[in-house]
Amino acid sequence: MSVDEQALSYPIPHDAALDPPAEWAELRTRCPVARVTLPSGDRATLLTRYEDVKQVLADPRFTRQLTAPDAARLSADGGGVFSSELATIIPDSGEEHQHWRRLVGRWFTAKRMNAMRPAMIRIADDLIDDMVKRGAPSDLRASLGFPLPVYVICDMLGVPAADRDRFSYWSDTLLSLTRYGKAEIEVAQGEFFQYMSDLVAAKRAEPGDDLLSEMITAGGPEDGGLSDIQILVTGMALLVAGHETTANMIGKMVSMLLADRTRWERLLADPALIRTTVEESLRFDANAGFGLPRYLNTETEVSGTVLPRGTTVVCSMAAANRDEAAFDNAGEMDLTRSPNPHLAFGSGAHSCLGQALARTELQVVLEVLLRRLPTLDLAVPVEELERVEGLAVGGLREVPVRW
Repeated sequence: MSVDEQALSYPIPHDAALDPPAEWAELRTRCPVARVTLPSGDRATLLTRYEDVKQVLADPRFTRQLTAPDAARLSADGGGVFSSELATIIPDSGEEHQHWRRLVGRWFTAKRMNAMRPAMIRIADDLIDDMVKRGAPSDLRASLGFPLPVYVICDMLGVPAADRDRFSYWSDTLLSLTRYGKAEIEVAQGEFFQYMSDLVAAKRAEPGDDLLSEMITAGGPEDGGLSDIQILVTGMALLVAGHETTANMIGKMVSMLLADRTRWERLLADPALIRTTVEESLRFDANAGFGLPRYLNTETEVSGTVLPRGTTVVCSMAAANRDEAAFDNAGEMDLTRSPNPHLAFGSGAHSCLGQALARTELQVVLEVLLRRLPTLDLAVPVEELERVEGLAVGGLREVPVRW
């Protein structure tokens, strides 16, 4: 049955770790506004064309109010990040949202990231030292991809080094679609909430040179700052968003470059391509996860299709980034592609606040790996790489490498 004759299961079942599902191309061509069935069993609308996704992400009528009574439940039992009441505490739109972005965004500027680059390089070098000592083969995701972003975001937030390893499980439960049950998610979220509550209280008693302390010392809403609960939830959101997607992207990026080793050799010959390679890796990523869900609060037309109020729309940035109408030779990985207006970080008022951080971390990883491990290669055939399943973010279970 063709894609426009049924409601596809979403996320689209797909075994290949690095390649896109065949349905993307058919959807963009024949059914760009498609009915899909979510893990919860609820129906939603999937967008796969570049222009449609970009339009919706910039349109304030498509909101993040996924707790509305008629919004589709994304996960199997209503648990996980998208349905969490915590997500409603950070302002969703308007001046309040822009105010929140201005307060937090000061810590995520390109200038600040450049200042942090030497520290990131030291962390990457230390992690690679440890990986080399243990010997090949090694799991690049566990040895470098996961810890580097965790260490960086914990340092930015003022999380004690001894607590760095506690966030992986909490983060996974917040991003669960089908991996964890509701009861387990609620327990984990309660633990995470209590940890952040204690950390905020400690920062209030003894501020440091970190983002949480700065948000606290800025004062409350009456002083132009944030409330205690907003500070706490912002800290939780940044810990999750600040490491999970980048940790997974490091593994996927290196795998994409090693899957066709001429790409890696090209970078070795010309490290000046690191910046454009990072951008192209972000565009080319076919395993980016769920996409961005939006709730429509008024009847609207997209790509010639009228969507009624109450529609839940899923924007697949990964599918949009493979749109031939937007990118020449979209199915090819071009390390020199420039400009590269991909949608990996979203678009409009809700574009990813931490994109400068992610870009810097990805660039640093490539820079250090090329210098330290020029003979790096996958330790298994690319067909044996396995996708992370059951979470809202895409990734690889392991990235076995040798050198």
